[in-house]
Amino acid sequence: MELLSLNVTEFYSFFLTAIRVSLVVFLLPFFGAGTIPNPVKGAFCVVLSLALWPRLSFPGTMLPQDTLGLILMICGELVLGLILDILIHFLFSAVMMGGHMIGFSMGFSMMNVLDPMSGTQDSVTAQFMYQCSLLIFLALNGHLFLLTGLAESFQLVPPGGLFITPSLADSILVFAGSLFTLAIKISAPVLASLFLVDLALALVSRAAPQMNVIQIGFPLKIGVGFLFMTLTLTALAHYVGDYIADLGPMYTAVMNRPPVR
Repeated sequence: MELLSLNVTEFYSFFLTAIRVSLVVFLLPFFGAGTIPNPVKGAFCVVLSLALWPRLSFPGTMLPQDTLGLILMICGELVLGLILDILIHFLFSAVMMGGHMIGFSMGFSMMNVLDPMSGTQDSVTAQFMYQCSLLIFLALNGHLFLLTGLAESFQLVPPGGLFITPSLADSILVFAGSLFTLAIKISAPVLASLFLVDLALALVSRAAPQMNVIQIGFPLKIGVGFLFMTLTLTALAHYVGDYIADLGPMYTAVMNRPPVR
C-alpha cells in the first residue's frame, strides 16, 4: 500500500491512526516532556503510525459523511489515546503522591525543586520516588508494554470505530480510586517508621525536657526517612511491575471489550 496513492478510506484510516498515536506520545510522562523537541516527537509519531497502520482494519461503512462526522471521529481518537495516557499517568501520579506524603512527614513540605519536565515545583522526595519509578518502568520494558497496548487498542477499537458506553466514566473512576491505594502502599513503610521516630522523640522530650528534641529530631527524621525509602525500592519495583502487567487487562476493562487473545 503506497502512502502517496491512497484512496479516501485509506487516507482517513492513516489520519485517525496518527491522531491517536500522537496524543499518546505527546502526553507520556517520560516522552512528552518539554525536554524533547517537538519535531523529534512528531517524527516518532509519523514513524510509529506508519508501522501500525498497514496492519489495521478500518470500518469503511463509518466513513464521515460530513465535517461533523469527521470531527466526531477525531474526538473519538483523542478520547481513546487520552484513556491510555491516563492509565500510565495513574502509576506515576500515585508514586508522586506517595512521595509528597513522605516529604511532608520528613519536614520537606517547604522544600521544593523545579521539575524540568512539567515546569512545576515538587518536593524532593516526590521527585526522588518519581525518578526511581521511571527507571524501574523502563528497566522492566514498560515502554514496550505501552507500545503493545497502543497497537492492541487498534484491534479493540479500529480507527473511526469509537464506542462510548455508560460504564466508560465509571471504569476510569474505579481505576482512579486505585491511585490512592497504591500511594498508601508505597508510602506506608516510611510513614510508619517516621511515626515511630516521632513517638520516640516525644518520649525523650518527656524524660529529658532539657534536651533540644527539635534539633535532634529534624536530621534524625531525614536520615530514617531516606533509609526506609531506599529499603522500599524493592517493593516499589514489584508495584510497578504488577501495574505494567495489568495495563492490558485494565485498558480492555475500560474499553468494555473482551480481552484480545
